[in-house]
Amino acid sequence: MNKNNKIHFEVSERKVLLRVFDVTFVFVAIYLVGHSLDLQYLESSVSNYYYAIALALYINIIGTVFEIYDLQVASNQYQVLRSAILTVSTTVLFYLLTPVFSAELPSNRFQILTFYFTFLFTLLIWRTFYVNFLASSRFVQNVLLVCNREQVEELILDLEKSDPHYRIVAYVNSDRKKNDEFEYHYIQHIHIDDLVTFVNKNNLFEIVVASQNTEDITTDLYLQLLHLLESGNTIREYTQVYEAKMQRIPLHYITRDFYKFFPFNRSNNNQLYLLNVRIMETIISIIGLLFGVLLIPIIVIGNAIGNRGKLFYTQERVGKNGQIFQILKFRTMINNAEKGGVVFSSPNDNRITPFGKFLRKTRIDEFPQFVNILKGEMAVIGPRPERPFFVKEIAEIMPFYETRHVIKPGLTGWAQVNYSYGESMDDSLIKLQYDLYYIKHRSIFLDLNIVIKTFSTVLFYRGQ
Repeated sequence: MNKNNKIHFEVSERKVLLRVFDVTFVFVAIYLVGHSLDLQYLESSVSNYYYAIALALYINIIGTVFEIYDLQVASNQYQVLRSAILTVSTTVLFYLLTPVFSAELPSNRFQILTFYFTFLFTLLIWRTFYVNFLASSRFVQNVLLVCNREQVEELILDLEKSDPHYRIVAYVNSDRKKNDEFEYHYIQHIHIDDLVTFVNKNNLFEIVVASQNTEDITTDLYLQLLHLLESGNTIREYTQVYEAKMQRIPLHYITRDFYKFFPFNRSNNNQLYLLNVRIMETIISIIGLLFGVLLIPIIVIGNAIGNRGKLFYTQERVGKNGQIFQILKFRTMINNAEKGGVVFSSPNDNRITPFGKFLRKTRIDEFPQFVNILKGEMAVIGPRPERPFFVKEIAEIMPFYETRHVIKPGLTGWAQVNYSYGESMDDSLIKLQYDLYYIKHRSIFLDLNIVIKTFSTVLFYRGQ
């Protein structure tokens, strides 16, 4: 039996490891420093049950907002430094201002400064260790891909981009008609006859089979894969790996048998879940509208300077079950912006006014949509509502596009927090993959994840 003794960490395992050890190392360091220097504030912050829970929650939630648990960030020393400083500073501030569930503020500032710098230096030391050891090549997951030769480049770019530790080292061409040798960069081509020998000699994490047609799997290839499976090797289907790594649905691999890959989530018909969501949406919308009213004087002044014209604008959008509704937004474009015809908006669109760019980047232009949410036309979380013109145009090219209308469109969503503003058909396809992933995996936990990522989008000025 092939024994894989090399240590590997899955994406989810690395994220759990980061969260657990962030809290563990910070708590141990704060307690030891507090105990050795007789600083009561530090000791009680981590020894008291309620205080410790509050601090741990702050570390995990605020750390998520500042992307310290993003694996791409966690593997880069400079980005770790930036995210750690932001996370620690905000966490300490929130913790200090939390009544009842945090330790009583000390009478001298020395304890607060010691608390802050112990927290910061501990987190930086642990994360530096992670970057230089746990995120190093020692823990790379080497993978063999079984696919058609024409698919090699596309599949490799997709999979490796999602996980910095996932590395395709070789591939087997499953196309019986074109079994000539072809290598892509460092990706070695392995002949079917040499497959078992190659796997036994190399310490592979798994074998990924990416053949869309079962006819492509020859008898020889099937028998070799079966032998490898019996020998203890992990073999997975490409769509499963893609969805787990990319957190979106691989539409380019799904045809009319979509029901195999896209089961409708029970949450979409769970009345208790929908009732809870509706109550939360109503509360959030009322708070959002009150906050938006406070911003109106600033927006009026900004409009007078760099966005002259009406304050609001409405536009037709497609909602749940294909119903048309009027979306309400703060205006960000010049008047008569579409006199030349309907086109996709882009980040550098010259129709967007100077103040309009600020409104879009900060997502302030979206605040009036809380009215649409209160009316039941939109949700807080869901696919972005698209215009009827584009829906019709995209649906003719793209399968499953109108599937996104099975739930209400949202103010924010999985596609919005994971992908930049779409300005082409290719962008629309990628955003559709994210939208369908949300519909398939919709849950309270995914909703909370989206809310937290939305704060990151606003704080890092990544609005459309």
